[in-house]
Amino acid sequence: MSPTPQHIADKLAEELLIDAEIDDDGVQYHSPAPQSRWLLALGMVLIGINLRPALSSLAPVLGQVKAEIGLSATMAGLLTTLPVLCLGLFGALSPHLARRFGSERSIAGVLLLLACGIALRSQLGLTGLVMGSLLSGAAIGIIGVLLPGIVKRDFSAQAGLMTGVYTMALCLGAALAAGATVPLDQLFGQRWQPALAFWAIPALLALAVWWPQLSSHQQQHAGHWQVRGLWRDALAWQVTVYMGLQSSLSYIVFGWMPSILIERGLTPLQAGLMMSLSIMTQVIASLGVPLLAHRGADQRLPIACVMVLTLAGLLGMLYAPINQLWLWAVLLGIGQGGAFSLALSLLVLRAPDAHVAAHLSGMAQGVGYTVAACGPLAAGIIHDVAGRWAPVGWLFGGIVATALAAGLLAGRKLLVSARAERLG
Repeated sequence: MSPTPQHIADKLAEELLIDAEIDDDGVQYHSPAPQSRWLLALGMVLIGINLRPALSSLAPVLGQVKAEIGLSATMAGLLTTLPVLCLGLFGALSPHLARRFGSERSIAGVLLLLACGIALRSQLGLTGLVMGSLLSGAAIGIIGVLLPGIVKRDFSAQAGLMTGVYTMALCLGAALAAGATVPLDQLFGQRWQPALAFWAIPALLALAVWWPQLSSHQQQHAGHWQVRGLWRDALAWQVTVYMGLQSSLSYIVFGWMPSILIERGLTPLQAGLMMSLSIMTQVIASLGVPLLAHRGADQRLPIACVMVLTLAGLLGMLYAPINQLWLWAVLLGIGQGGAFSLALSLLVLRAPDAHVAAHLSGMAQGVGYTVAACGPLAAGIIHDVAGRWAPVGWLFGGIVATALAAGLLAGRKLLVSARAERLG
């Protein structure tokens, strides 16, 4: 009997989930009791919802923040850059935290850090914005590495369903923050501080639901794995460059798209809702594109398609008639959702085993998010120099062209030359 589409989806999702703890044989936990699995799943969904609002909530009120504090576009770009930079820098700490405290306890502590970072952005003016952005980005980077491993460990039989739900939670959180921050600002009397601080409440709610997971018991063993040769491999760097550049475009959208649309004539509320529409559209592509990519000889054609759609959507948001923006927002969402899911797919498809995949993931996300952080800053500098957003189209074109070149190389049906060795 041939496998069903659902079976294929589950198998693919299980393969694509990166376990940050795989190198340490002892950092494993007993699976939850059947009666608590629903609570674990609910906690994971709520955590997923909280991994994007800190990134997407600032943009809709950024003009108001700039006017009140006196920020230049370059300084505002730095505020959108800092969290992304922390995604890569602090994500590398995740396996060490899991080894020391366990994944469940680490996630609980970092959720509290995330809530504090979000709340801090509404205090102390520019200092609070900078420090809060740093804390929020660090927390998101750590949780984003640890949570997929828990999905793979405790829901392997429902990997397709849980991966889809987790992806939808990420997009839902980003879309809610993009669309609801301006109404919150209006509700609080045109005050952006409580509108931003509001997004600490969902993080605390997620922490409360997650709290029962802290009773998990860690098992210790001496086995350890090491991967050699990854950082000298050309294919690994091609995957990393593609990951970083496509992410850069996403964080430019998170940081600046509402400002671009407001300059074109939309109200802050309309701009936030337009970005929300684009983000929610990403769900469709992020679920479907990996399935299509797995059926082909390699991933070069899907990569080319999603990057073309991404560029078309970005340029449409910059230059197309106002009454057509919803169409370009949808195309942008399809392109970026597909580009991101393909980047995650390459982390596994180009690795010979799960240990190499985990290290390739660390390399691609650590270096890649550092590269991605330059995108929002560059967009802000271009706006400062030109005094308008239209020239940013050249930046979009350059990033897409470079990402496409790296993606076509990374999409070939090859494996990185790195190998895993067991120690102890």
